[in-house]
Amino acid sequence: MTPHPEYILTLSCHDQRGIVHRVSGFLATHGCNIIDSAQFGDAESQLFFMRMHFAAEDPAVTDGDLRSDFAAFCQELGMTGQLHDARRKPRVMLMVSKIGHCLNDLLFRYRSGLLPVEIPAIVSNHMDFYQLAASYNIPFHHLPLAAGADEATKLAQEARILDLMDTHQVDLVVLARYMQILSPGLCEAMRGKAINIHHSFLPSFKGAKPYAQAHKRGVKLIGATAHFVTSDLDEGPIIEQDVERVDHAMDAETLSAIGRDVECVVLARAVKWFVEHRVLQNGDKTVVFN
Repeated sequence: MTPHPEYILTLSCHDQRGIVHRVSGFLATHGCNIIDSAQFGDAESQLFFMRMHFAAEDPAVTDGDLRSDFAAFCQELGMTGQLHDARRKPRVMLMVSKIGHCLNDLLFRYRSGLLPVEIPAIVSNHMDFYQLAASYNIPFHHLPLAAGADEATKLAQEARILDLMDTHQVDLVVLARYMQILSPGLCEAMRGKAINIHHSFLPSFKGAKPYAQAHKRGVKLIGATAHFVTSDLDEGPIIEQDVERVDHAMDAETLSAIGRDVECVVLARAVKWFVEHRVLQNGDKTVVFN
């Protein structure tokens, strides 16, 4: 027996009575069965957010019918909504410079089936990880950018990044320790579909060797933050964070090793939640249905 098509519905709108009833009714009249559902009403922003996973069980209702009717339903009620094919693996482009722990971790999770994605391309401004990419049979694109490059050179390099996103129909870009500041134009082009990872010492420990700076200050907690990319450096809407306790007996190298582990876990969670359509933006914050 052919399994029923499954979808994930996400929406946001002004909070009001009866939203869940109306959405459930829409699905019922289209022969759909709800598998799981989560919703949140934000008292501060007065916005309502929902994620529903459902199966379309009426063969008379085509995918096109369902999508066009849902678009009309959202327009009628003033909702911003999307329907996602639950069985389609989003296409993710990874970007990295010379620090590879996050790249290596994401590739392992991808190969192991723990991360439901397709990875059509890895982009780097260095050649350090081309052999790692080859071991996973993933095309590696070396887009060099010399230190002190002028604006025209940077914009030309970023244009090639945009071309790759378009060519490979990329749904998400992951900056897996890609150590270049992106232009406002590229940030805007990636709005809502690019995730970055950084250590959570910012802004207290800016610049080089943050773990050495933290060690010198005797920190007791270290952590990492995964967030959406915006033109405000490291200040985009936060998706996930985590911390680990440390103590006076640990040197800077130990702190760095612990920090790398935290970064890997935090970034992997954020990517997984995004590709499962669990992350909805709420102004400068996010709603995460995990």
